[in-house]
Amino acid sequence: MSAGRIPKDLSKLEGQAAQVLAPEPLAYILAGAGDAETTRANAQAFRQWHIKRRKTRNRPKRDLSTTVLGTRMPAPVLFAPVGVQKLAHPDAELASARAAADLKLTYIHSTQAAYSIEEVAAANGEGSRWYQLYWPTDDELAVSFLRRARAAGYTHLVITLDTTLLGWRPLDLDRGYSPFLENLGIANYTSDPVFQRRLRVPADEDPLGAGIAFALLFQNPGLSWKQLPLIRENWDGPILLKGIQAVEDAKLAVEHEIDGIVVSNHGGRQVDGAIAALDALPPIVAAVGDRLAVLFDSGIRTGRDAYKALALGADAVLIGRPFVYGLALAGRAGVTRVMRTLIAELDRTLATNGYRSHRELSADALTKVR
Repeated sequence: MSAGRIPKDLSKLEGQAAQVLAPEPLAYILAGAGDAETTRANAQAFRQWHIKRRKTRNRPKRDLSTTVLGTRMPAPVLFAPVGVQKLAHPDAELASARAAADLKLTYIHSTQAAYSIEEVAAANGEGSRWYQLYWPTDDELAVSFLRRARAAGYTHLVITLDTTLLGWRPLDLDRGYSPFLENLGIANYTSDPVFQRRLRVPADEDPLGAGIAFALLFQNPGLSWKQLPLIRENWDGPILLKGIQAVEDAKLAVEHEIDGIVVSNHGGRQVDGAIAALDALPPIVAAVGDRLAVLFDSGIRTGRDAYKALALGADAVLIGRPFVYGLALAGRAGVTRVMRTLIAELDRTLATNGYRSHRELSADALTKVR
């Protein structure tokens, strides 16, 4: 499909992508924990907030630019860290990182990528890029990831907290499917000298063995605040924690002098029956929003969704599945089209409600219905 055929109504993207993706990749991308109750809750939470129109104000020019923890952005929108993008398109993270550079948006590189830290940095060129860490059980490997990321020009570190164990995902379990056992999504590992030393046989000669070695390192249920000094010793840029849903955890982040958090439930992929990420956002912003950066993801599909999250206090939003659907439909051009469309809808929503900037938004711009 050409990028020109990608719909302006981004809520239709998932259905279009489902027509071009093979069953296993589609199931992996769509998969929510359990029966996807949390994924549905994420979507429903946005529908419960309605926009109050302000027809008496006229602001012909808009300014969506912002700065988040020292990173200048043309709009308060980032590429969320999404792993295994090769399931959607052969160019995978390379295409997405190039699209981010085209748009001057910040790209967050996932630890579970199909292309390495260095390959994606090269594709991103002079673009803005952050690195997302799934902290493995091997601290030497974690330090190696950090050093490689800094050397490759990644400026901020995003540590994901909600995936120390993989969620119960029946769509994958019923198919017995894991891309990692096919050597997909572990390029950061197989390109790492520390990981390579752990292998008896090189990954290209024994992909299954490499996938098993990865699986033994990935899940880290013992992760705790006590390990944070190791990160600080090996990372000199801003640090964000992703997967915060409780006010208590947000306050702990402040106590530990974390620079920012991402309010997220991993797109509903980790815990079935969890509260919607959007429902967690307002109380967290009220508790800590003046002491650290508060970003948001999980459930955003359109520009008007982004508008609502920003009105409820997010400093910026991360976009995940929508750009992956664009990748599946039209590669780099599809990613660019989706992200440009989402920002254009955000801009138009601001304009039609009389706002010059998203920075003028507050919860007063919305009303909640049941």
